[in-house]
Amino acid sequence: MISSSVVNRYANALADVVLSPASEVKAAQAIEQLRSFDAAVNGSNDLRMVLASPAIPVARKRSIIKDIAGKLEMSRVVMNFILVLSDHRRAAGLAQMIDAFELLLDERYGFVRADVKSAAELKLAEQNELSRQLSKLAGAPVKLRFVIEPDLIGGVTAKIGSKVYDGSVRGQLAEMRKQLAVAH
Repeated sequence: MISSSVVNRYANALADVVLSPASEVKAAQAIEQLRSFDAAVNGSNDLRMVLASPAIPVARKRSIIKDIAGKLEMSRVVMNFILVLSDHRRAAGLAQMIDAFELLLDERYGFVRADVKSAAELKLAEQNELSRQLSKLAGAPVKLRFVIEPDLIGGVTAKIGSKVYDGSVRGQLAEMRKQLAVAH
């Protein structure tokens, strides 16, 4: 695990390059390319071991990364970012850096992130209404990330920053239990 300050430093540097007017890659493409590379590496135990091993020469690792980047048709900016991570033995933090990079982009574009959990997949109309309501609560446009959590029974929970909005059946039942316990 890499410290959050290191993760944020790398994510900020990548955001600065990707968002510069001279950038050859759009932010959404960079995220997609980073996630594709991370999936490729995590999909192969051998590849993950080779890239993590201090016994493998840096030049060999760079060659492997360039091969993968070519097959994935990655931009030069994203490939160079991954090479820098590898050179500085920070490649193990790639998933953390992708998440931090995506969060930074949202912040720079003025979005607030909301993590939404629902018992079942929400219809598009429900997602749009939820987005509208949460944007009102947050005072800024909201970017939703959805997770299905069958334990909720029904309804949704939404987390914006440290604030949780619980509209789930499980949450309502817990609230009723609490009120009944106080009433005695």
